[in-house]
Amino acid sequence: MYEALTNRSRSSKQRILIFLDVLILLLALYGSFALRFEMDFPDRFFQNIWILFPTMTFLGLALLLGLGLSRIHLEAFERNAIFRTGVCSFGMVIIFSAVNYIFDYGFPRAVPVIFGMLFFAANISSRVAGQYLLDYLPKGKSSQKRVLVYGAGQKGIKLVSMLRQTPGIHPVAFVDDNQDVVGMIASGLPVIGTYKLADYIRMKKVDLIIVASETISESRRIALFEQLSELKCDVQALPSFLEIIEGADLISGLKPVTVDDLLGRNKIDLDLPEIDRTYAGKSIMVTGAGGSIGSELCRQFIKCGIRKLVLFEHSEFALYAVDRKLHDSAKQAGIELIPVLGSVTDRVRVESAICVNNVQIVFHAAAYKHVPLVEINELTGLYNNVIGTRNVAKAARKFGVERFILISTDKAVRPTNIMGSSKRLAELVIQDMASRWHGTLFSMVRFGNVLGSSGSVIPLFQEQIAKGGPVTVTDENVTRYFMTINEASRLVLLAGSFARGGDVFVLDMGDPVRIYDLARSMIELSGRTVRSANKQHGDIAIEFTGLRPGEKLYEELLIGDHMLATPHKKILRAREIALSEIEVANAIRDLKVAYDSDDIILARSIIERWVDGYKSPRVSCN
Repeated sequence: MYEALTNRSRSSKQRILIFLDVLILLLALYGSFALRFEMDFPDRFFQNIWILFPTMTFLGLALLLGLGLSRIHLEAFERNAIFRTGVCSFGMVIIFSAVNYIFDYGFPRAVPVIFGMLFFAANISSRVAGQYLLDYLPKGKSSQKRVLVYGAGQKGIKLVSMLRQTPGIHPVAFVDDNQDVVGMIASGLPVIGTYKLADYIRMKKVDLIIVASETISESRRIALFEQLSELKCDVQALPSFLEIIEGADLISGLKPVTVDDLLGRNKIDLDLPEIDRTYAGKSIMVTGAGGSIGSELCRQFIKCGIRKLVLFEHSEFALYAVDRKLHDSAKQAGIELIPVLGSVTDRVRVESAICVNNVQIVFHAAAYKHVPLVEINELTGLYNNVIGTRNVAKAARKFGVERFILISTDKAVRPTNIMGSSKRLAELVIQDMASRWHGTLFSMVRFGNVLGSSGSVIPLFQEQIAKGGPVTVTDENVTRYFMTINEASRLVLLAGSFARGGDVFVLDMGDPVRIYDLARSMIELSGRTVRSANKQHGDIAIEFTGLRPGEKLYEELLIGDHMLATPHKKILRAREIALSEIEVANAIRDLKVAYDSDDIILARSIIERWVDGYKSPRVSCN
């Protein structure tokens, strides 16, 4: 029956509501006389009543259609709709009184007032009854997800209204910390206290909890997520108010509670006027534009009022994806978008992209970054990350680019793997150029792991949890620094605006996070339990695989201790020891020889000689 009602066409539904409203009008007319005369109608009114009914039906129908009561969505019948019904009822009273006066029917003046009150009450009651009918009718074969909304404020009430219009979702109750509202009815749903939460979830078989609290503090929010993660149901968070006013849809914008909510610190404010002043009206090139950081940088540039954005990317699909993603917003902002397919190891292609597009600022994000893959493909990783960086930097210098910013990583600090070593060598190349060339401001920015980026542990853990486990962690004590993609990209933009030449910028990211704790939190926040020696009946196990070749228990952000302040308190500038021009030239020359001769042993010896911290495994390539 539910599907038979809801699957009707909109015009069919409107005809049903019009018929219902006309029926209510006639019943209200009859009721107004019945109440006024207590069912004892004077004979002198009978003839006029039979003329009044068709007259009021015609005029009342015109008023109903004019005010559009039948066009109001039944499941969205709220305050504004009630106000419009009140206006319609008052209009009915005016029409009734005017007809009575013009045609001198002589009906008592109380009759039109009673009629208006009855019409208003009956119309509202019919809509409310229709809402409850749709809520409680069996929904057919489609399974209904039973939802509990955490937060009975305006945000939660608005969410419930939208959930009721969403197929397959049935809101059952609110839960709130505020004892003043516990026990009340909000939007037709009971408000329960947190102390009843676990029992209520079991009793009502709740499938999903949506956090929609408006005034919750960060500390309470973290504690709440930890508490909810122990319950056997999914937990999701409503988008922030800022996301809502920027156009996020409340329903599609619901997001699972992830480790991003448990970083242990507030999001860092990286909005400074220096960003817009530095980049407005410029022609900017981003290498690796299709990657996680590169694509987010490009998205941020669209907001900066730049003149031209060159997307340099070696992956055809990644270039197609980022170009398609940015096309509409760039066109709307009046920014010329130039997709360039090419590798940073192709010097001629890089120079052409910079020269033809009159590039003024370069952000070099292109790199092979996956530690295990680069550890297996050492020479390719080194050549791309080091020689590729040198090609882009030399092209920037050759064509008078104003600023060059290298995107680096915390793995470049005293590296124990090839990937980190290649990034440190790339830093040394840029530091050398910065010391010898003052026409272009060369700088670099170094940060930790980015939440949700390709190759990070977050999507890996999500995939493993979705498959039912096990979740694999290299070591129980391994720790990493984490930041969001937005924080990382804003840091890079700020680094470009603060650059003086040869700088290494780092972000104060708080305390490092233990990967084992992340894995455990993600399992629990997915509504499952961790299987362990003490909990054999848990859902998903965590297995330790051992540190991979070149992997460290912890990462660092600084090689030395000498730090300088910047205009942003969370961003620091490091001045680190660099190689001389001759030393860098020797390292580059030997690296090219190792690549051309496919000599892994020579490549490792070059890294061990010039990169502090790296120790060659001393194994033969045969």
